Amino acid sequence: MKLRRSILGAALALTALALGNPFAAQAQEYPNHPVKFIVSYPPGGPADILARTLAQKLSEGLGQSVVIDNRAGANGNIGAELAAKAPPDGYTLFMMTSSHAANMTLYPKPGYDVMKDFAHVTNVASYPLLLVVHPSVTARTVAELVAQAKAKPGGFTFASAGSGGGAHLAGELFKTMAGVDMVHVPYKGTGPALLDVVGGQVNLMFAGVSAAMPHVKTGKLRPLGVSSLTRLKAAPEIPTISESGVKGYEIASWLGVSAPAGTPARIINRLNAEVAKAVQQPDLAERLAVDGAESQLTSPEVFTRYVEAEVRKWGKVIRDSGTKAE
Repeated sequence: MKLRRSILGAALALTALALGNPFAAQAQEYPNHPVKFIVSYPPGGPADILARTLAQKLSEGLGQSVVIDNRAGANGNIGAELAAKAPPDGYTLFMMTSSHAANMTLYPKPGYDVMKDFAHVTNVASYPLLLVVHPSVTARTVAELVAQAKAKPGGFTFASAGSGGGAHLAGELFKTMAGVDMVHVPYKGTGPALLDVVGGQVNLMFAGVSAAMPHVKTGKLRPLGVSSLTRLKAAPEIPTISESGVKGYEIASWLGVSAPAGTPARIINRLNAEVAKAVQQPDLAERLAVDGAESQLTSPEVFTRYVEAEVRKWGKVIRDSGTKAE
């Protein structure tokens, strides 16, 4: 009797499969419930603003809510560790940033590995930095700043939002490539750092374009160069640092989308396509332009190689400069 029931059950299952079981198909559909998007920084910053704008577009494309989950702390490590340990089912996304690549060297035990613990979907945007000086600094070009800094080692100070962050590493890379010695002054956040540069307490800063440009327009800060290899579309009159005396200099804060390692390739590819559609919509493209950012859409394979290269690049900068986490 048991054998008969087993055979009958197997036959029914095969029949349902052959006919296309609607319940089995529904279980395999992605997504069939809301998706969590972890952002490892507080609300209001560039990563959070982009994630929220992107989440709205992804919700429309996926047909399910994409909910932002802010998990700030430890320079992005708390949220990253949480995302790395989430089930690899496509229902947890993570806003990967350049800081997470740097954290692989900056912290002895960050709690995750950006290469082993994540499946990378796509880079989304690149945010160049603007080298700005207080008007009391007489240098009007990068070349003049380098010459003055070489003539007076330790005579210039540069601010950052904190040790190990993008602005700090930009300064350390500049010091190495230009062969100059400048004193790093860390703050707890971009706001207070930029405020002291505007006030003249610190000489210069590598600041986000959207944060620095209002002060540039009022004459409170003077821009010397942009950290990307190409000039800003929004301010083409500002030369790049590379073309102005430190050839090959390039740094940008970047933001991308990743998921826990093991997430099926079909889901990664679906997310890649949906992010691409979202970023190409006019309102999101305009949002990026306002922030001085440019879209950097890539395939999952290209983004994976890029993250790996960033880990190597910032690992060298951090080791060479002796940078320590706060």
